[in-house]
Amino acid sequence: MNAGTRSPIVGIDLGTTFSLIAVLEQGVPRLLPNAVGEFLTPSAVSMGDDGTLLVGAAAAARATTHPERTALAFKRDMGTERKLRLGDGGLELSPQELSAMVLAALKRDAEAALGVPVVEAVVTVPAYFDDVQRQATRAAAEIAGLKVERIVNEPTAAAIAYGLHHRDRELRAVVLDLGGGTFDVTVLEIMEGVIEIQSSAGDSRLGGGDFSAALAEWAAARREQAREPDLRSDRQGWARVLQAAEEAKRRLSEVETTRIVAPQVPVRGGARLDLDLPVTREQAEEAWAGLQERLRAPILRALGDAGLAPHQVDEVLLVGGATRMPCVVRLAAQIFGRLPLRSLPPDEAVAMGAAIQAALKEGDASVEDLVVTDVAPFTLGIETAVPFGRQFMNGAFAPILERGTVIPASRVQQFSTLADGQEAIRIAVYQGEHSLCRDNRRIGQYQVRVPRGPAGEQSVDVRFTYDLNGILEVETTVRSTGKVALLVLEQTPGRMSPKDVERARRAMAKLKFHPREALPNATALARGEALYLELTGSRRDELGYVLARFRAALDGQEATAIDACRLQVLQLVDALRRG
Repeated sequence: MNAGTRSPIVGIDLGTTFSLIAVLEQGVPRLLPNAVGEFLTPSAVSMGDDGTLLVGAAAAARATTHPERTALAFKRDMGTERKLRLGDGGLELSPQELSAMVLAALKRDAEAALGVPVVEAVVTVPAYFDDVQRQATRAAAEIAGLKVERIVNEPTAAAIAYGLHHRDRELRAVVLDLGGGTFDVTVLEIMEGVIEIQSSAGDSRLGGGDFSAALAEWAAARREQAREPDLRSDRQGWARVLQAAEEAKRRLSEVETTRIVAPQVPVRGGARLDLDLPVTREQAEEAWAGLQERLRAPILRALGDAGLAPHQVDEVLLVGGATRMPCVVRLAAQIFGRLPLRSLPPDEAVAMGAAIQAALKEGDASVEDLVVTDVAPFTLGIETAVPFGRQFMNGAFAPILERGTVIPASRVQQFSTLADGQEAIRIAVYQGEHSLCRDNRRIGQYQVRVPRGPAGEQSVDVRFTYDLNGILEVETTVRSTGKVALLVLEQTPGRMSPKDVERARRAMAKLKFHPREALPNATALARGEALYLELTGSRRDELGYVLARFRAALDGQEATAIDACRLQVLQLVDALRRG
């Protein structure tokens, strides 16, 4: 693609652990590499010792050496008021601002790969992200200088990528998408190039990171039983234990037995412990039993919403890096009575689908015969009161737009005043499947003024409009006056107003980011330093010598020497991790 080519709409998988960016070229999704030549960009931000901000692989490598300066898994807090601090007295950033930094890095990578500016994107989110979380994702993209053309559910994007290769077939399939921090299930039907999403379910706080954390907790408990200091007592020490558990979890996908190894783990009081615990796949899966049960419930709910029994599903597709775990494969096989498929790269399928959706938005001729429909993944309604004798019980949930409704959709219901002389009706909007509002999630509220009169005389029409991006609009019309009011969700905690977005964009422009062209060096150094912490003896000395030579080359600023030393560091790090 040359400088004269029109800028394409890109597809972005903004993940909890890793993010990717892709485009559709000649009918085939193409992943775009980052500054270090990799397709997976860690969703991580870290403040360097000199105050510059690192994003991606270099930041992720600092999670074990500088956990207090590094932010991870902030996607889970999108749409909340939580702030993450980078270092003592350092920056305080919202999840939206941190996500914007990742998106801005992906934007720069795409521009470097394509040779043209990138301004428009299709961005994916977990199916169970609510309106506030989706608006937060849109705000993050705007802060990064991207216009969001569509927000697509992650399992829908994976289904699109799958359907691209099977558009001539007729089948029912289930997509199980288990990423680093979220789990989604989608039931779909493919017929003559039409991909019809029939149902979605999921858990927005369940992912591969939870399995790693559970294994780390198992290791900590075993050491506590041996009357040793608490491995969780030091932040840097616990970060290293979590990393060791993550590596052991990945190895257990290939072997039956491994070890959780983290030498010289700092604990409270300045002491250091050598963690070296054998763990079998069976022991790990016992530690994961509760998490596996949490996977089962959304699968059964999605099947129920689609009106299907497991045996009526033709194929089961696994998406997301965490689906490599044998216990996930086994659970899927137990439920559906057949082995699931990995016909697409698990880490890449969502980004590929986002790129296809971007091409659909552009009207690309290579996908013009592909049609995609989607459904609302959860029920939306308002709080009402129900009669109980001569009194009313408040807090009842009145669904207006049911989960499984094909979107875009618009639904309306009528509600009336309850008391004589009532002057206002409070419209409190909730998302969830419980009969009581207290068990659901409130996503906004406002009041509508009505003329005074006897109870039941005044009524309002409440209309919910849910668009293809999963964004909700609530419109209330007073029937006696015709006055219309719209729910202003900008007032919801965690939601960024246009002024907040512009303020965040200006603030980000003032921050000092590590130069993109220097990221390969920063990443190699960070990866080497992270491994150096774990090693002992001659292997540690060998790595220390190579790191010293690399630092000397960086000080010397001679490009050939820097490239040679960086390659030596990366090769040694890979060899030491394998051996």
